[in-house]
Amino acid sequence: MTGSDRFGRLFPILEAVPAEHRLPGLVEQSTWLCDGALKDWDGPVQRVLSPVCVPSPGGPKQAVIGSYPLMGAEQALAALAAACAAWDHGRGPWPTMSVSRRLEHVEDFAARMALRRDEVVRLIMWEIGKSLPDARKEFDRTVAYIHDTVAAMKELDRVSSRFEVREGVIGQIRRSPLGVALCMGPFNYPLNETFTTLIPALVMGNPVIFKPPKLGVLLHSPLLAAFRDAFPPGVVNTVYGDGATIVSPLMASGRIDVLAFIGTSRVADILRKQHPKPHRLRCVLGLEAKNAAIVLPDADLDEAVSECVAGALSFNGQRCTALKLIFVHRSLVAEFNRRLVAAVDALRPGLPWDPGAQVTPLPEAGKPQYLSELVADARARGAQVLNPEGGAVHGTYFHPAVLYPADAGMRIFHEEQFGPVVPVTPYDDVEEPVRAIMESPYGQQASLFGRDPAAVGRLIDLLVNQVCRVNVNAQCQRGPDTFPFTGRKDSAEGTLSVSDALRVFSIRTLAATRATGDNKELVSRIVREGHSSFLNTDWLF
Repeated sequence: MTGSDRFGRLFPILEAVPAEHRLPGLVEQSTWLCDGALKDWDGPVQRVLSPVCVPSPGGPKQAVIGSYPLMGAEQALAALAAACAAWDHGRGPWPTMSVSRRLEHVEDFAARMALRRDEVVRLIMWEIGKSLPDARKEFDRTVAYIHDTVAAMKELDRVSSRFEVREGVIGQIRRSPLGVALCMGPFNYPLNETFTTLIPALVMGNPVIFKPPKLGVLLHSPLLAAFRDAFPPGVVNTVYGDGATIVSPLMASGRIDVLAFIGTSRVADILRKQHPKPHRLRCVLGLEAKNAAIVLPDADLDEAVSECVAGALSFNGQRCTALKLIFVHRSLVAEFNRRLVAAVDALRPGLPWDPGAQVTPLPEAGKPQYLSELVADARARGAQVLNPEGGAVHGTYFHPAVLYPADAGMRIFHEEQFGPVVPVTPYDDVEEPVRAIMESPYGQQASLFGRDPAAVGRLIDLLVNQVCRVNVNAQCQRGPDTFPFTGRKDSAEGTLSVSDALRVFSIRTLAATRATGDNKELVSRIVREGHSSFLNTDWLF
């Protein structure tokens, strides 16, 4: 389907971009961080295309905005060697450093990072098409996450500072690091979700190798010097390039102790299997989701439509927490659809920096074509596109499409669209959407819209054993970051929140002795004279 003139005017010439949002030139990243140094790269590079297109005789053409290194196994293993040296079987300066000193390094990095806000925000817009307000929000939320993690670590340290006496045994229980962590984030939140694993891994004493997502590499380049200057050599290392080329050797080495990966379960399974001792590998995984909304017969339609539009189409629906299937009771589905279409049609298409832009171009190669295939499949099986311009494509732009009625025979009912397609399914008995959620391979979140306490309460009880968060009269979402964020089935492994992440990247360890007089005196002297960074009663304010 070809876009109308409304979308044909979406992409301007680059000279028309406001000066404050233009890139100063091509961003040619020619360095990588390894063992505390920014190493020069003169090998092959990957050209970076923006979702922002420019006019050309053949139609909209993606703008070239820079390049990054296409590293090989040799460089990946060099980064691994640096991280392993920093770990040194748990004897390195980072894992044995006191909590207070590690936090000083992390806070130093946060201060340096804050100075690069404008550069990073600009690159988020150009690389993945996120709107200016959302790009700023992602940056600010990430900095806040770092400070919240520091505060959570101080609280954990306070709780761990006392001795316990049980059955004649004195013990002190603290959390210790696991080893070398490989952190890989997703393109939709390339800064925030990368840092929600990287930062707690560092705070707990694990040296890190991090690979930016395939889309969203350049936005990390302004922070490389901050990593280099804030952390000791080998504590933070970066790798770039094709996953099969650089990640496979890392996993096959058997020297990765923690895999923190946010992406698809297919890739996660491949990575896990490449490790020669998978039982020794701690996995922290954020995977797919097909979050459903259930609109009950007594729902407040204004509220339900508003939350469903935001839940389904914020950042073009490119969120694991997006609402990807909406079940509406048949008694009100006609009115719900009427209001939904009006709300979707009111969304403003635009470029990331355009004031009020709510739907922006898509960064993934071939994504408009994939979404068009989902729409075509649904239409061939009886669904209609309810909004007149739904599914229109212009270059990298795909206009949101509302599909009705969606059913289990359609691909859109099962596949995670990760884009602006909104399927609506009518139901007569609430057991129908509940069963669909039960039978889904995914189990992250669900949303309920209704006002009857008995009905909503019963559904909460049914759904909390299917998903890990039930949102009442609200869209699915991750925040606040202090709340646990995880999933059942194929949607996650491990829990990420400010405090949970610290536990995920560590293990409970204790030092203990029998409570004899001599042992009490020994422990007292160790603590009093400061002979151990582990065994102590100091705690952080």
